[in-house]
Amino acid sequence: MSQSAYARAGVDIHAGDEAVELMRSHVARTRRPEVLGGIGGFAGLFDASALARYRHPLLATSTDGVGTKVALARALDVHDTIGWDLVGMLVDDLVVCGAEPLFLTDYIACGHVVPERIAAIVKGVADACVAAGCALLGGETAEHPGLMGADEYDIAGATTGVVEADELLGPDRVRDGDVALAMASSGLHSNGYSLVRRVLLEDAGLALDREIPEFGRSLGLELLEPTHVYAGEVMTLLRTVTVHAMSHITGGGLANNLVRVVPDGMLVTVDRATWRPGPVFELVRSVGRIGEEDIEETLNMGVGMVALLPADQVDEARRVLGGLGLDAWVCGRVEARPGPAAVELVGGHPRA
Repeated sequence: MSQSAYARAGVDIHAGDEAVELMRSHVARTRRPEVLGGIGGFAGLFDASALARYRHPLLATSTDGVGTKVALARALDVHDTIGWDLVGMLVDDLVVCGAEPLFLTDYIACGHVVPERIAAIVKGVADACVAAGCALLGGETAEHPGLMGADEYDIAGATTGVVEADELLGPDRVRDGDVALAMASSGLHSNGYSLVRRVLLEDAGLALDREIPEFGRSLGLELLEPTHVYAGEVMTLLRTVTVHAMSHITGGGLANNLVRVVPDGMLVTVDRATWRPGPVFELVRSVGRIGEEDIEETLNMGVGMVALLPADQVDEARRVLGGLGLDAWVCGRVEARPGPAAVELVGGHPRA
């Protein structure tokens, strides 16, 4: 059978269909009762009548990608973890305002559809959606021959959640005397990889298969460590204790993200001595000869999420998060101070 004109131009519709079939079971695992229909339609459907349980529902939405971390997934030929990075970047921007993630859609652009690779990517997205309690409602796989190399791809997505209006978290709730509770990151997450790749792979010439004793594994596997998805733990926390505001520590680092949920007239002082960043952060800093303030404006330095909450809620919050396997510690405090909102990092991280 001769190829179609579209196939000769580099777009394989049959490969796309095969990818859909391979990913179907993964998508099915994310299904929530409110989801109508299945994948393959023109649009995903979600029964909004389920939101009637909210007195005044506010919808929250977030769009993001995973940046240049996909270059490492391609180099290592490991594609079933990058979806965790996407979901983490999306749903954890919702939960910081108190919103429950409802559904997510993804978009994969590639130079050539390899059905097994696309299915592996979607498997990671689905696994993370299950962890977050979020339905994978649909998506799109687009083949871009001539624009992207045959083995190149990029991934992005969008998500929607809901929060009760009078339970919306934010700067207006923060009070003098609140405590900053840090939650550990799983590693670099999905920010700063342009810097990391430049410093470690290009400038220092380190190989991805090089074993790093401090990591207990290869450099490549450490760099590919998936983003921790906090949504499930955070929603449990919000049902258990009083939280005033939360910050997802992504691009820009701890101070630049935390200040986004601090009101004018308040200062959050964060003590670096309360935690030791993982060895990957020290490797990037030392090999790149990067100053502490500089690297803190790019990488999360071991903190993936911060909650601002009343001091009398801290012990219970740590108990809840610890019971879910998430390390959390008091890293700072809020105090009233005239002037614009501010976050100040003091002290130094413990060194090994």
